[in-house]
Amino acid sequence: MKMSFRWYGADDPVKLENIRQIPNMKAIVTAVYDVPPGEVWSVESIEKIKNQVEENGLDFDVIESVPVHEDIKLGFDTRDKYIENYKENIRRLGKAGVKVICYNFMPVFDWTRTQLDKVLEDGSTALVYYKEQLEKMDPLTGELSLPGWDASYKKEDLKILFDNYAKLTEEDLWDNLKYFLEGIIPVAEESGVKMAIHPDDPPYPIFGLPRIITCEQNLDRFLKLVDSEYNGLTLCTGSLGCASSNDIPKMVNKYAKQKRIHFMHIRNVKNFADGSFEESAHLSGCGSLDMAAIVKALKDNNYEGYIRPDHGRMIWGETGRAGYGLYDRALGATYINGLWEGINYVSKR
Repeated sequence: MKMSFRWYGADDPVKLENIRQIPNMKAIVTAVYDVPPGEVWSVESIEKIKNQVEENGLDFDVIESVPVHEDIKLGFDTRDKYIENYKENIRRLGKAGVKVICYNFMPVFDWTRTQLDKVLEDGSTALVYYKEQLEKMDPLTGELSLPGWDASYKKEDLKILFDNYAKLTEEDLWDNLKYFLEGIIPVAEESGVKMAIHPDDPPYPIFGLPRIITCEQNLDRFLKLVDSEYNGLTLCTGSLGCASSNDIPKMVNKYAKQKRIHFMHIRNVKNFADGSFEESAHLSGCGSLDMAAIVKALKDNNYEGYIRPDHGRMIWGETGRAGYGLYDRALGATYINGLWEGINYVSKR
């Protein structure tokens, strides 16, 4: 496996010189952040980030993410233009040495939480999703602003988007995803770039918007849309794991055996009976997921892809981008390294 770390560019409070000091850290996960969704990334912007990463002794291997334009998800007549732009981004990133592109197909909103700074019992703060809080929110009022939600949408734009998605069924979304994949996967194959879709987070409808990358049955369906090793998964344990019906170690074992996991996001969540959840420290005992079983499933199947510690708590007085501080994610990386080394040691005895 190859340990990696999310970095938000030069404005990120977490610096590359800090990330490189985490034991066994190999690669940076990043993106071009100043280009609107659907547009082509300039070669100069890609090369600038690549140089920054490599000057710090790390590999420029994983992009998270190249956003998919809403017109593609909605199946509008304009989608072909945006798919062509997407294909060009794959080509340019492949030429720059990128091995994996993580992306998602969630309508309108990316990962959704209802609070960014919930104080846990130990005094750390974490991202949480409480159904009771969500039921009081209305994104169409223009008052809701959470990370992962595109702040460029004005209230009027959101209303139009919601109206458009109201006409879209889950089957329509599947059809539009298939059309997108049939366009981009041949280019990914030619460019040597593995595409890795991220699960919906959380993996169920939000505000009535359809979501389809949610469970084992749907992941099976997704992988069959275009049956290529370049059409694979970012298996996020926290995203899928906040639905208690998902057996995460089983899913990791299944898709790692098929060689269709190209990127792992590893984090723990504490689930509640009503569907709410809190993000927790990575240690198994801090949440609802068996982290040792997850890592063992990867090791048992000789996983050679990328892993990154996903969202972390804010600890030790750190401030910064919610979920993306240095300290707790560094602890998460070290914990994953320890599990990997321990499982490897036991297997050789």
